[in-house]
Order: sequence, then C-alpha cells, then structure tokens
Amino acid sequence: MTHRPPRILQYGRMPLPALDHELAAQFDVTVLSEQPDRAGFLAAHGADFECVVTSAAMGLPGDVVRALPRLRFVSSFGVGFDALDQAALLECGARVGYTPGVLDDCVADMAFALLLDAARSLSAADRFVRRGDWSRQRFGVHTRASGKRLGIFGMGRIGAAVARRAAGFDMQVAYHNRRPVEGSPHQYLPSLMELARWADFLVITAAGGDSTRHLVNAEVLDALGPQGFLVNVARGSVVDEAALAAALQQRRIAGAGLDVFEDEPHPLPALLALDNVVLAPHIASGTQETCRAMADLVLQNLHSCLATGVPVQEVPWSAAAARQAHSA
Repeated sequence: MTHRPPRILQYGRMPLPALDHELAAQFDVTVLSEQPDRAGFLAAHGADFECVVTSAAMGLPGDVVRALPRLRFVSSFGVGFDALDQAALLECGARVGYTPGVLDDCVADMAFALLLDAARSLSAADRFVRRGDWSRQRFGVHTRASGKRLGIFGMGRIGAAVARRAAGFDMQVAYHNRRPVEGSPHQYLPSLMELARWADFLVITAAGGDSTRHLVNAEVLDALGPQGFLVNVARGSVVDEAALAAALQQRRIAGAGLDVFEDEPHPLPALLALDNVVLAPHIASGTQETCRAMADLVLQNLHSCLATGVPVQEVPWSAAAARQAHSA
C-alpha cells in the first residue's frame, strides 16, 4: 500500500519559488490563492487540512483559520507574525512555527545600507548623475554617519546585530525596549522619546502588532529633530506614516530610510515625491542565503510538528499558550 504524504494547505505562493517546489515534492499541497472560489473551497474541504504554510507578508486571516476545524499547525516563512490572526489561532489551539534567527544579519545589513544612503543621499546622488545635473551644478554636502549616536528601538536579535555593525562605525549605541536586556553593553533609555531625543539615527527593529502601532509618531519625530534620521526595517505599522511624511516635507527631521510601510505595496504617495527619504520594497531579508535558510526552517518546522507536535522555532505567544495548556 502506497503511503500518502500529509496534506498541506499553502495560503499563497512563497517568496522563494524553490520552496514551492520542495513543498509540492514532500507533501500533498493545495495552494489556496489559486482556487477560483476560495470561500467555497474552504467550506467544502477545510476539514481536510491540519497544516498550513504561509509567510509573514501574507499572514493568515481569522476567516481562514475558522474554516479549518482540524487545524493544528501553521508554518510561516518570516520573522514577523502580526499578520497572523493571533486570537483565532489561540482559540483553535494551533501551534505556530516561524523562522527567526536566520535573517538577523541580512536585516541588520539592510538597516545600515538605508542609514548610509539616507545620511549621504546616495540614491539622490545616483538620480542627480543620471539626469545629467552633475555638469551643471554641485550635488552638495551631506551627513557623516561614523562617530554619531545610534538609537535602536527594539534590542532583540536584529537590534543586537545592528549594534554590532555600529561598532565598526565608532558609533555610540543606546536602545529602548519594554525592559532592559540583561547583559547588554549598551545604554538603556526608559522611553522612546528619550531615545529619539538622544539619537542622531533612530533605527526601528521592534516587533509589529497592536502594542507598537504608531509608537513612532509626530512627537517622537520632533524629538529626533531636524538633524536626525529615521530607519525602519521592522514593520510599517510602528511608524505613523502620515506624520513621517509631514516631518520629512517640513524638514523637521533630516531624512529617512524605509524598507517597510503601513499599506504594502502602497507607500504613502507623499513619500514618493521626497528626495530626503530612501524607499525599498520590503527586501531586508531578501538575499539568496537568508531565503534559503528560512525555507529550510519552514520545512524543518513542518516535519518536526508532524513528527512530535512541536515546531523547531515557535512564535512566542503560541509557545506560551502550549506551556499553559500543558501545565493545566
């Protein structure tokens, strides 16, 4: 008798096409986004699936979770989990795996790429040369990065990787979290406002979600000030994008580098017209090396949960709920 591979519901195509092929080779996969009538398919076949694969960018909405009465595991490609419906997943008791750790270096690299570009206006300089303006005028002088004060909002693994890179630029580093990080060599400031007031460059590496939504607002940007720069490689929801656009337009801050936005893939139109902001299409983890490592962890999480019921790397609130259920 031929053994049938486990059935997997794939919410949509994955960021790494090779992972689509590997999932299809190892499992009996149905891609939900390719069903002509998604709601009808879920109504008819939702009970057939115990496992879902998705990504941090796609997330997993509550209506899909509730249409899967036997759901017990989700494997997500990415480190963010604010687009996963936490309440619905906790209610059904599904374990949720994700892919932290493997993308820290590439995201930290991107943070510094945006920081240097914003400070030295490299993207604007490229446009200046391509337009032929160099033969008519000077580009002007911009801002030094080395030796400056770097504030990190969110001193987790990615924040720590950013701090390590700052050492190579002889920068002073301070940070703000909900609580100090034990053993961190860097100065802890008890409020985001104090960090912004202290910093020349404010880098956001905090988690997304309701608890951090719009924490970087007009008041924080004013504290950063007209010589300060903002860099966001975390989640667009952490920054009030309209307030940021206004601060950039009015030169209440010097510049910004953004890899994430509130409504992706649609940055606020006001940002598109500004030369003092560098815009990237959410590509901080988009290197061949990191995507491969993330894909491997998606597969490891799937195989581990199918074999043991526990993913290799589990979203914190999912792991906490599992521990509570086990101790009850």
